[in-house]
Formats: sequence, C-alpha cells, structure tokens
Amino acid sequence: MKRGFVAAVAAAALAAGIATGSGGLAAAGQARTTWDGIYTEEQAARGEPLYQEWCASCHAPDMSGGDLAPGLVGGEFVWNWSGITVGQLFERLRISMPQENPSSVTRAQKADILAFMLYVNEFPAGEHELADRTNMLEQIMFEAIQP
Repeated sequence: MKRGFVAAVAAAALAAGIATGSGGLAAAGQARTTWDGIYTEEQAARGEPLYQEWCASCHAPDMSGGDLAPGLVGGEFVWNWSGITVGQLFERLRISMPQENPSSVTRAQKADILAFMLYVNEFPAGEHELADRTNMLEQIMFEAIQP
C-alpha cells in the first residue's frame, strides 16, 4: 500500500514537471521563478517584432512607456510585478492588451511578447519556451531579485 502511494506521488510530481515545461523536477518546496530560464532566446526574438507592431505605439519602442501607458522595462516594471506569478502578468496581457483589441493577438504571440519583455529586463533564457496557458504560468513566481 505504501509503495503504491509513493509511486503515485512520484508520478504526479513527474507529470507536474512535464506540464510546466521544466524538463526536470525542482527541489521540494522550491518554486520556479523568472530567474530559472522560463523562455527561450528564439521565443524572445519572435516577440520583438510583435512588440513593435502591437505594443510600441503606447509603451514606446524602447519599452520606456508613454503618456498613458507604463514602462515595461527597468526597476519600476520589475518591482511592480515582483512577488506575484507570471500567470497573473500573462493574464493581464491576455485580457487587456492591446487595449483597443485584445483578441487581435493570439495567446502564443502574447507569450512571445512576454518572453521579449523578460529578455529586455535581463531575466535569463532557458531551454523551454514560455507556455501560453495561464494555469501553467501560475506555477512560476515573478521575482525582481535573483535568489
């Protein structure tokens, strides 16, 4: 009985690692963060032209912000989102950006844009692409300071 329970727990942990795209298992109790390489360089590269097309008119080509839109680079942006999940940030992008027509940009494109934002804010790239599903991104904490 105990052996079956342990096997079930191990299988669930493995499935969670695969579902989050981690490619491995985190240490017990250790949440993934923005410092764990949660996007790829290729994904960020795809996100740059999408950002310029869909976001730069309000947030500025260099992400510094505009009259009505906040900056998306630097300390103010990073500290504003620190301590919440990447899923919450993605959901904000998903439901409200671009402001004039949020459904004009697909989930995959928004994940690419978010990867570009992480790249510009100097979070490291990794081996797996950032997911385009909020529930998967809820497992990743946005942390301003590298642990």
